[in-house]
Amino acid sequence: DGCGHTVLGPESGTLASINYPQTSPNSTVCEWEIRVKPGQRVQLKFGDFDIDDSDSCHSSYLRVHNGIGPTRTEIGKYCGFGFQMDGLITSKSNEVTVQFMSGTHTSGRGFLAAYSTTDKSDLITCLDNASHFSEPEFNKYCPAGCVIPFADISGTIPHGYRDSSSLCMAGVHAGVVSNTLGGQINVVISKGIPYYEGSLANNVTSKVGPLSTSLFTFKTSGCYGTLGMESGVIPDSQITASSILEWSDQTGQVNVWKPENARLKRVGPPWAAFISDEHQWLQIDLNKEKRITGIITTGSTLAEYYYYVSAYRILYSDDAQKWTVYREPGVDKDKIFQGNTELYQEVRNNFIPPIIARFFRINPLKWHQKIAMKVELLGCQFSIGRAPKITMPPPPPQNKNDDKNDDFSDDFIHSVKTLLQTDKTTFTPEIKNTTVTPSVTKDVALAAVLVPVLVMVFTTLILILVCAWHWRKRKKKTEGTYDLPYWDRAGWWKGMKQFFPTKSAEHEETPVRYSSSEISHLRPREVPTMLQTESAEYAQPLVGGIVGTLHQRSTFKPEEGKEASYADLDPYNSPVQEVYHAYAEPLPVTGPEYATPIIMDMSSHPSTPLGIPSISTFKAGGNQAPPLVGTHNKLLSRTDSASSAQALYDRPKGQLGPGAADELVYQVPHSVAHSTGSKDE
Repeated sequence: DGCGHTVLGPESGTLASINYPQTSPNSTVCEWEIRVKPGQRVQLKFGDFDIDDSDSCHSSYLRVHNGIGPTRTEIGKYCGFGFQMDGLITSKSNEVTVQFMSGTHTSGRGFLAAYSTTDKSDLITCLDNASHFSEPEFNKYCPAGCVIPFADISGTIPHGYRDSSSLCMAGVHAGVVSNTLGGQINVVISKGIPYYEGSLANNVTSKVGPLSTSLFTFKTSGCYGTLGMESGVIPDSQITASSILEWSDQTGQVNVWKPENARLKRVGPPWAAFISDEHQWLQIDLNKEKRITGIITTGSTLAEYYYYVSAYRILYSDDAQKWTVYREPGVDKDKIFQGNTELYQEVRNNFIPPIIARFFRINPLKWHQKIAMKVELLGCQFSIGRAPKITMPPPPPQNKNDDKNDDFSDDFIHSVKTLLQTDKTTFTPEIKNTTVTPSVTKDVALAAVLVPVLVMVFTTLILILVCAWHWRKRKKKTEGTYDLPYWDRAGWWKGMKQFFPTKSAEHEETPVRYSSSEISHLRPREVPTMLQTESAEYAQPLVGGIVGTLHQRSTFKPEEGKEASYADLDPYNSPVQEVYHAYAEPLPVTGPEYATPIIMDMSSHPSTPLGIPSISTFKAGGNQAPPLVGTHNKLLSRTDSASSAQALYDRPKGQLGPGAADELVYQVPHSVAHSTGSKDE
């Protein structure tokens, strides 16, 4: 009478003392006999151990034996408050006896332990949670029987479970492991969330949980998608039922709750059976074999009709003629699934191992008021070839146990077939490799080499083009906006300048003519004033004083290597000496290379004082503006010779013959005010 929570599976299990985790009663005893497959050994792990040791393990203790029965041998005897059992207790055979004795005591929770075969080196107990492990991802083996009433979990899939939840109990809730078989879990730790939802799944109730620093989820095969009830992939014609509820309401309208109404989350009434008994069923044709891993159910979802199914069985078939009731491996009775506890909540149940079938039936066993439900199936496509059928020996003669034998044979075939098919799906890398031919592999390798090389070549070409463009743009900038390329700085440019537009009117000069008589009447200081210009466009000579005589058509450019000096020259003491003006500053590119001066004869004015400077302006030979005043088309000048020969300079285009020889012509900018002494012809 001292046995507590106990689940003994074929490869693993869980056992606890009576009333655990509360204080166990006095004078109680319990023995567990554990057997695994021959050739294997048993390992025992304690999750909690708290047994009174006041009498040195005399009346209260836990004893472990090798073997079962009178021939068993003792492995060890244990007691103590908060006793920490380091490591595992391992048997020498495939059979172990665990004996718990509780004498007179006042405290002590008792114990909780898990066992498995020795090939499960990562065994944990039902009390372990995610906070006990520091790794961000790890694999552990959960024993059978971890759905315990004294453990709590918070959360659900796919959002995750609170880190304080029992790992193995959460694994059962998520459908990763079976409570009757146990199994391997792959846990991933991540950051917690503020709120954890609660739900009912696989006979485990998850509670609502508050914020936590971390949570955990499980890695699975991914075969948990919906199979088409809600989405409509399964047509109405493939959903049938044993009976249909038809009735008229108070207004006389006929209501028909047909089987095609049994679609999860579909607005409206559900499917309901006309008669509520254990022989009713809802059938779904998947059109071909599918891997079915779970089912979700709800009640009527109509507040005025509080109908739902609270327990049911599952049957499946390949031809809709011969049906097999779902059983867990190693269990000789049908599995009863827990259904809904109210009409709205979605309740999930998973099939471990999954069902491989085309036709699927739900057989309600318990209900509230009437049989009514909506469903959705979970699973995925079954594309791998089926395992070969197992050849069974000839059936024995018919007797009263034939029905039981048939059920056992069907269950055995289903279990073996499912396990073989499940094993095949776990070798996906090998199957994937065999589908790739050698030629495809070579092509892929060649492409993997060529693609990066081509990308690098094209990238290099693009970079070269960009650099060339930038270099050319930079070179243009260094030449300047108004600078000319080196090939345009020769005579070719002089020939092309005639096609350029002339200067605007506001910058052009108008030649003003003065007679020698008018100049003679002016005071010496008025002459430079009259002839002074705002010479922004024409360069002035770089000399001061009066220059006596110059040769005709002088260009004012000195010989190379010589530099003329004007400081010590006296034009009146040596009238025949030829003195060259310093050449003018270079004009803009649009003009000629050297300025052409206007020469005036000062020999006719011997009375001119030496202090009066000689003023002359120069105008470039190109881009000449026509004269605005007068009729002469020649600019006259006198030399120091007696013949008074004429020199032609700056002859504007389109003008008439030469003017009077007695006039001195001066060309000044247009902007100069010449109101005094000007004379037009």
